[in-house]
Amino acid sequence: MSAPVSSEEEVYTIPATYRKMENTHILFWLVKDISWCMIWKTLGLLMVVPTLGIAIVIAWRTRAYKSELAHNLAIVFWITANSYWMGSEFFGFDTVQVAPHVTGKHLALVPFLIGLGILAYYYLVQKPREGRIAAVAKL
Repeated sequence: MSAPVSSEEEVYTIPATYRKMENTHILFWLVKDISWCMIWKTLGLLMVVPTLGIAIVIAWRTRAYKSELAHNLAIVFWITANSYWMGSEFFGFDTVQVAPHVTGKHLALVPFLIGLGILAYYYLVQKPREGRIAAVAKL
């Protein structure tokens, strides 16, 4: 049972068509990762397109809500990193040295860190700013 919502608490609702898209996105993501695990290269690589594509659409549709946008962009970069990592293993360059102590697989850190940076900015800069603006508005 969910807790009652106070009259002052903002409610975020998702249209049913958006929810269906998000659920389909999860299905594609799982098929992509299962394909990676099972080394089904063709299916895994094919699943990158709808998985990443839907993640981008979801981020675009939530762009009006800073919190949702930040988290959905982090997911876009997570899927990008994850897909790159999968590809590096499928094509055998995951263990290739590209710099001292850096292999092809380690390059997946770039999009992972971009996603983390987006969330860090949201939580350390944007959200506190929103709280200060809301507090001033209540005065």
